[in-house]
Amino acid sequence: MCPSRAILEHVTSRWGVLVLAALLDRSYRFSELRRHVGGVSEKMLAQTLQTLERDGFVHRDAKPVIPPRVDYSLTPLGREAAEQVAALARWTERQVETVRAARAAYDDRART
Repeated sequence: MCPSRAILEHVTSRWGVLVLAALLDRSYRFSELRRHVGGVSEKMLAQTLQTLERDGFVHRDAKPVIPPRVDYSLTPLGREAAEQVAALARWTERQVETVRAARAAYDDRART
């Protein structure tokens, strides 16, 4: 398996895309990010953040205070990846009706 494939998987995974897009706006604490992303379990968000941190896309800033405070933000590499993913997401949103029409046409042809 090509090394770039694993990186692409991390960046374009369901939760990876949403986390990167959210962090493009600002840094978040874990619970804030979980609420912002919506639908992600604690476990999946933790795994996604850990993977993106390991790949160098996300910076984890743990502050030595009580209660503990951890903030997540994008690294310069992460910002670049997030901008690319966000552009693809915006393009996808603009094409929803075109894709729906193509699917309907395909389904009509498949029924005949």
